[in-house]
Amino acid sequence: MLAPGMRRTAQRTMVYDAIVRLGRHCTAEEIAAELHKGKPGFPRSTVYRALEALTASGSVYATHLGDGPTHYELASGDHHHAVCQVCGGVMHIQEELITELESHLEQGHHFRPVRTEVLVVGVCDTCSRNPGRPVNRRRTIDPTHHVKETA
Repeated sequence: MLAPGMRRTAQRTMVYDAIVRLGRHCTAEEIAAELHKGKPGFPRSTVYRALEALTASGSVYATHLGDGPTHYELASGDHHHAVCQVCGGVMHIQEELITELESHLEQGHHFRPVRTEVLVVGVCDTCSRNPGRPVNRRRTIDPTHHVKETA
């Protein structure tokens, strides 16, 4: 849902709806490609401007998942990521683990976190068990290690 108080334009709504349809972490290029399916010629510059406004309003998160382009996803509370450096799969890290880290910093070091951003880069279970398998760079890894292949 678009953030309250945000000026709702047709372009912002279309970009937001494209992220909803894609249903995962997606790049500006993927969003533009999704929009071109229904509206050929939709300007890429408009996608970038809309993403900037959606991110500034808190409607969408812009996430840097290691190297490469920024990925966008619908805002859904604070969350953090683990990214497989082989396949590019993304897993959300459980908030309880982050809360534990923040508590440790506060209690053990008198350091009060204001905002926490965690990105862990490594190798997922599937890639470590199958080192020669073809890489599908469209993967979401759920916390139970089940891989969800997406188109």
